[in-house]
Amino acid sequence: MSDVVPPEVRPKPAVPAKPPSVGVPSPSSPFPPQGPGVGGVGVSAPPPSAIPVPIGSHGPSHVSSHGVGHGVSHGAGHAGSHPAAHSGGHGHSGSHSSSGGSTLLGYIGIDTIIEQMRKKTMKTGFDFNIMVVGHSGLGKSTLVNTLFKSQVSRKSAGWARDEKIPKTVEIKAVSHVIEEGGVKMKLTVVDTPGFGDQINNDNCWEPISKYINEQYEKFLKEEVNITRKKRIPDTRMHCCLYFISPTGHSLRQLDLEFMKRLSHSVNIIPVIAKADTMTIEERQEFKQRVRKELEMSGIEFYPQKEFDEDMEDKSDNDKIREAMPFAVVGSDKEYQVNGKRVLGRKTAWGIVEVENPNHCEFAQLRDFLIRSHLQDLKEVTHNIHYETYRAKRLNENGESI
Repeated sequence: MSDVVPPEVRPKPAVPAKPPSVGVPSPSSPFPPQGPGVGGVGVSAPPPSAIPVPIGSHGPSHVSSHGVGHGVSHGAGHAGSHPAAHSGGHGHSGSHSSSGGSTLLGYIGIDTIIEQMRKKTMKTGFDFNIMVVGHSGLGKSTLVNTLFKSQVSRKSAGWARDEKIPKTVEIKAVSHVIEEGGVKMKLTVVDTPGFGDQINNDNCWEPISKYINEQYEKFLKEEVNITRKKRIPDTRMHCCLYFISPTGHSLRQLDLEFMKRLSHSVNIIPVIAKADTMTIEERQEFKQRVRKELEMSGIEFYPQKEFDEDMEDKSDNDKIREAMPFAVVGSDKEYQVNGKRVLGRKTAWGIVEVENPNHCEFAQLRDFLIRSHLQDLKEVTHNIHYETYRAKRLNENGESI
């Protein structure tokens, strides 16, 4: 068969020269080194002198600075010897005549997708729903107000003298739109007054469990509608902060029962409230005891080990799991300390600084809850807890709601 190229077939544009480092890819590179026998078909790469000079103003050094440039530098060796065979992909399937990668001659702009997503999120904003559970007097509302540095919770004080403690567990949701750096977030704080405050606390978790499932049901009904809303309102609970009394001894049976029953419905994050009532030694011993009791009871709190996506996730989450439950102090009052205004609690022997890691673990909780795992909390809620509820409901109703 003649090697002459038919007149109507035009050769591909010239490709960039292969950088010197191509022969030895980095450990993270998905491409093998170029040379004889590339792709397992015994094709030798052309000598450097045979590779055409790249056309245009963007050389290999410019292209490699973008996300797509990595593939360009590794594809040069193939394109130089197979100008007519490569029309897509990277050509590492072993068959160079049927698939391959087109060499990029310049910047495309794929990396701008992140900026596009950011702009869209800035316009629409997002939702975050947090539930606080624990008996009265543990500073639940105060802590949430401290977390978001605004009066977002129901109130930041205990029961008034003329206010009766509810006979049953109530559910009270308060929503606020807070904005920071142009990013809007609709924050909903759900309080549970009356939980654990009765002499008989049997089944006091049932109203809470019912409320959580009602939010899943509401979302599911919107999803299965023939005409769905463009954006379904999300009232599902993304996180449940469970407040543990700083007894220094052990967990109550109610604590264990609640977390055991709801850990498969919502992301539970246990915290030790009012940690300034314990010494540092007492605090560490109590944290270890709580972790051991939760492990012995088979209770998994967020972040669960089974949801770690890769080794990096596992490494980060292992450090968090070892530090939990966080021993925290909340306060919405400011004091002057060393010339700076700080949030804290004033005592006879000094000021407990809320955001000082030497005083309590509030800063660790805030960073974990808001700055590193907020999006993951939402994803686990949607992909794990909600999907479990959805599958159960569809099976119960024969795939009809």
